Amino acid sequence: MTKTPPLLALNESQLSFGMRVILEDVSLSLFPQDRVCLVGRNGSGKSTLLNVLAGDIDLDKGARFSKPGLKIGLLGQALAPSESISILDFLKKWVSKELPPHALEEVLSHLELNPQALLSNLSGGESRRVMLAKALVGEPDVLLLDEPTNHLDITTIEWLEGRLNTYPGAILMISHDRAFLSKISKRTFWLDRGKVRTLEKGYPFFEDWAEDILDQELRTQEKLSQKISQETEWLHRGVTARRRRNMGRLRGLLELRQERKSFQGPQGKISFATQENPVGSKLIIEAKHVFKSYETTPLIKDFSCRILKGDRIGIIGPNGSGKSTLIKLLIGEIPPDQGHIRRAKNIELSMFDQTQSSLDLEHTPWQVLCEQGGDQVFVQGEPRHVMGYLQDFLFDRKQALTPLKNLSGGERNRLLLAKILAKPSNLLILDEPTNDLDMETLDLLQEFLAEYPGTLLLVSHDRNFLDRTTTHLIAFEGGGHVQTYVGGYTDYAAQHMPPSVPKGDKKKTAPSQRPRNQDKLSYHESYELSRLPQDIEALSQKIQHLEETLSDHSFYQRDPQGFEKTTQSLQSIRHDLHHKEERWLELLEKEESFKSGRPVD
Repeated sequence: MTKTPPLLALNESQLSFGMRVILEDVSLSLFPQDRVCLVGRNGSGKSTLLNVLAGDIDLDKGARFSKPGLKIGLLGQALAPSESISILDFLKKWVSKELPPHALEEVLSHLELNPQALLSNLSGGESRRVMLAKALVGEPDVLLLDEPTNHLDITTIEWLEGRLNTYPGAILMISHDRAFLSKISKRTFWLDRGKVRTLEKGYPFFEDWAEDILDQELRTQEKLSQKISQETEWLHRGVTARRRRNMGRLRGLLELRQERKSFQGPQGKISFATQENPVGSKLIIEAKHVFKSYETTPLIKDFSCRILKGDRIGIIGPNGSGKSTLIKLLIGEIPPDQGHIRRAKNIELSMFDQTQSSLDLEHTPWQVLCEQGGDQVFVQGEPRHVMGYLQDFLFDRKQALTPLKNLSGGERNRLLLAKILAKPSNLLILDEPTNDLDMETLDLLQEFLAEYPGTLLLVSHDRNFLDRTTTHLIAFEGGGHVQTYVGGYTDYAAQHMPPSVPKGDKKKTAPSQRPRNQDKLSYHESYELSRLPQDIEALSQKIQHLEETLSDHSFYQRDPQGFEKTTQSLQSIRHDLHHKEERWLELLEKEESFKSGRPVD
């Protein structure tokens, strides 16, 4: 059977920028109707690889093959040109003849773009959506998409998933959005230390596969080190006496040492540390019957909520629905039109701003962290050398002294996190922190948030990240209606009943697809499971203490009321212990069923 020829391919390709190797002997192919995700750390060269495939960057060595007449659509990092031309007129120049009538208007509607808006007046997010529309309406044979879900709300992401799943051409995509990749990808390219490995399965299988590869590398290096030790011991026993016949063995030892020296292991891991400034009150923020409008548009109608210490609250809704306004109301930056908001005293706030507006692109990461000069940065109140702290966030010395304008968007976001997380706080607000971050950084940020003792408010469109980090959601549901739900995004999607939508509304905020079957514990279930053993131990100790108190036969005679109160407390705590033990066993069984692949009742 003849194998289908590729549409686009690289063969033994090499590319370096100065001393930095981007691609080393890379060969890969894209075939008709391919659905491939490209994964790798920030700064590993994923965006560069897309530009190489698009033909915009020349290789140092090797070959790029493109099928004759192939039409390639690239959504890169570039924004739309800032020209005095409407979005509609700009896109008409790129529309494919095969596109059905009114399809362009449909795409613009789903991407929430005003066809008559001028390119020169667009925000960064709107400009990115224009470039996504340009890639889609051109109907290319190959779509190369670099973070297509950035600046899209959840409803629009789900629309894009549906469109890409029925797209007739091949797709190669970079994204940090695990849910997005899981629903679309059928193959995986992993760019790691200049090499590209291929997995003939989609993203859901990637992490276990990558972990096996790294484990194998570690075992290989351990064996290499053991062999070097053996050969070095032989060398020390007297190579000079056997010089002629053993020079080959000596050369072999030197080659082994060079192999170990040249091995480029996986990059280090980010490490987080946190320290909370305590708040005396358990109640952090309370909103009662809050109203807020922008000009004549109601953003928030009759909203009430109580935010307690330690809450993990996600805020979701369409772009422009009022999420940022709600944050500003809750922290006191703007007043409500009606209603009342009460805040705890001694709130220490840290806030991540996705616009990167606080960064001077002419400064280096070193200067950003050491605003007063010198080489010390205070991390959770303790002085640290700035280079050591930057290394915790995967920056090497060269990057530490490189102007921010030469770093990727993901690297700048990682630096912003380093700056914000260095500051002690008890209220952390993250506004779209997942944009442009690689998945490993997201995993480590999740670990930080799990250990963070303060309160979290998270604005995000990343469904997987919301599932893994939040215990409650505040959802903007149109017309100023804002509702609170228990659980993460999957829980919200399962329980959410869409409100009636007035005529003329083009979209509903309810998810357009049912969530995938759960294949692991939700974030709050995992958190609950991790806490239960400590709770059970604490209750057991209380029971032991109360039983010892009641064992004193003189207790009742001395204090009958105290004896009765202690007995009631003992019964109540025993009941709580029984309930928590039952819940612990239930979650353990559920977790085990996911690991073993057994169905969950």
